[in-house]
Amino acid sequence: MSIGADIPRLDGAAKLLGTAAFVDDERIAGVLHGVTIRSPVARGRIRAIRFDPSIDWSQFTIVDHRDLPGPNQLRLIDVDMPVLAATEVRYKHEPIALIAHRSPRAVREALHAVHVDVDPLPPVFDPRTPLTPELIQYGADNVFKRIDIRKGDPAAVFASAAYVIEGEYVTGAQEHVYLETNGMLAFHADNRLVVRGSMQCPYYVLDALTHAFARPRDAFRVVQTPVGGGFGGKEDFPSLLAVHAALLAEKAGRPVKFVYDRQEDMAVTPKRHPARIRHRTAADRDGRLLAMEVSVLMDGGAYVTLSPVVLSRGTIHAAGPYRCEHIHIHGETRLTNSTPYGAFRGFGAPQTLFAIERHMDVIADRLGLDPAELRRRNLLKPGDTLATGQVFRDDTDLVALLDNALMHADYTKKKSEHAGFNAQHGYMRRGIGFACFQHGSGFTGAGETYLASEVWVEGLPDGRVEVQTAQTDMGQGTTTILAQIAADRLGVSTDAVCVAQPDTSRVPNSGPTVASRTAMVVGRLVEQACDDLAAQLGAFAAQGTASPGERIRDWHARRPGTTLRGRARYVKPDTIQWDEKHYRGDAYAGFAWAVHVAEVEVDLRTFATRVTDYVALQEIGRVVNPTLARGQVQGGVAQGIGWALYEKVALEDGAMKNAQMTNYIIPGCADLPPIRVFFDEQPSPYGPRGAKGIGELPIDGPAPAVINAVCRATRAVVREIPMTPEDLMELHSRQHGRH
Repeated sequence: MSIGADIPRLDGAAKLLGTAAFVDDERIAGVLHGVTIRSPVARGRIRAIRFDPSIDWSQFTIVDHRDLPGPNQLRLIDVDMPVLAATEVRYKHEPIALIAHRSPRAVREALHAVHVDVDPLPPVFDPRTPLTPELIQYGADNVFKRIDIRKGDPAAVFASAAYVIEGEYVTGAQEHVYLETNGMLAFHADNRLVVRGSMQCPYYVLDALTHAFARPRDAFRVVQTPVGGGFGGKEDFPSLLAVHAALLAEKAGRPVKFVYDRQEDMAVTPKRHPARIRHRTAADRDGRLLAMEVSVLMDGGAYVTLSPVVLSRGTIHAAGPYRCEHIHIHGETRLTNSTPYGAFRGFGAPQTLFAIERHMDVIADRLGLDPAELRRRNLLKPGDTLATGQVFRDDTDLVALLDNALMHADYTKKKSEHAGFNAQHGYMRRGIGFACFQHGSGFTGAGETYLASEVWVEGLPDGRVEVQTAQTDMGQGTTTILAQIAADRLGVSTDAVCVAQPDTSRVPNSGPTVASRTAMVVGRLVEQACDDLAAQLGAFAAQGTASPGERIRDWHARRPGTTLRGRARYVKPDTIQWDEKHYRGDAYAGFAWAVHVAEVEVDLRTFATRVTDYVALQEIGRVVNPTLARGQVQGGVAQGIGWALYEKVALEDGAMKNAQMTNYIIPGCADLPPIRVFFDEQPSPYGPRGAKGIGELPIDGPAPAVINAVCRATRAVVREIPMTPEDLMELHSRQHGRH
């Protein structure tokens, strides 16, 4: 069986040997190099763009909003964002015009000879800012999206509860720091505008091009080149860069390439949404949760981009994996004049899960319970309902999952050892903390029905099969696992399976490579397409041809020039019901579940925190490829530790001030502990051989697990991340007196 096997990555050799051609490696004759003229202020009216007359501008191609063939709108969820600002700007570094030249050096030097005059307007940098009429820039109140999730009657419960515990928790922005910066190449070929580049969602890019150029889909071809990391950062932003490259290529009549350097990429691309989450929780004397009121406020930045769906996932996960009959969750994402925030691994859930898991430890302290015991009394059991009313039907025993993770971490023994150590040592403190959490697989609610994703599996004349989807491999192993799923279903070796490069001219729209949907949702469609292919080959079984490969070759021999293709399109299971208006019902077909345990050591002389051990236990259904799955978990944990302790985005005028790797700090190998990964497999009926999503789950737990451990070690009450040494020193001094 291919599923469950540790086969090597199919793209591993090319990446290892350096033969994989990323967009910046592509060479094309006559290419021009593009750069962007950007706003110097956070908000204002454009008065003029001045080109220094000392430059011979006839040697350059220049594009502004007047060169768009179609509407000056970037097509995403909303169309509020211009491709190029025309009269006003809403954030610092917003693109206003584009220039291209055959010399990369000349075009970058020319960039400094362009001056944009802007009359400043009053900006909003904090979503809590009281609004006056001149500050309103979207709708009636700058709110991009509101969501209310209601279950029971929380207000009635609070009046008689034994305990009411409140807390506010704040999470910061986070930069993706993918290895490869954003890049795009546009040129004409075969009467089409072709765009090749680093992207997660080729059909998102295609839709943006068709909208901005007011042309049909077949006027364009979008091809994903190998991607050196995405993490959500190449979900929506490549659509803007693709349109920019295509506009210049159209006007110049020559190929145009954009490749951002690291500083530009960090300064102008979306980040994780900063969030502020307030909890008010009622509990009885035994520590059982009776009611929750949760308020989620996210900073959306200057334009809508993906904020509505980030808020959606955040609010749905805000109550955590706990049983509670009375819940009200209110979420808002509001405009600020900051660089637009967008998708980042976890998609809103890390923010709200940090809040609930920190709050659970605060509740435990208030009630005098061990944090593990509090969770044992409240974790979901079969028949319980989540915040949206979705019934918990998983076979996963969440209490057993918690106890197994604590056993792997030697939790009880470590707690005792840490207490003795902390009592004796003058300045070192040790602690252990954990987090219980979940993550939905696939698009929320009716999202998968709306996408109507399609997958093809084609039998090739040489007897191999080719999996044809728009799913992109950005380092997570998509190519390998889709090949394994197809091989498993058809009963062939993975050597007999190839996976098509995502290219909108030859693969169907299987939906975006986001939302932990590739393995479960698209993988299941691959199985169904394989079944369709096998059914078409069934007539040859009686003719003595033994293997699928022989039957495929026989098919083509008898029908030369024909296409043998199995197809599958997503159909919503009858058991899944969702009310989009009231946010009620089955938010996801399946959830993955996890418990992560972190052990830390804090030096009270420097207030530096070191994570010394980490246990990550997750239930993700059937594990398709153990090594790739382990790598996903370890990578997510590393990113989560960075978000918790190191990665502070410093803003100035709403833009990233520390937009370089010298002062935006991410953890290196020496900063990370051994990350011990364990899996529990409870197959889902909705995924291939029972697989669920894994990509986003691992980043949901590290921040609360690490900060809970820090709080246990120092007795500080940390409510905000990232928690740098300076932050912890100030907090510890304020709460406990100076050392």
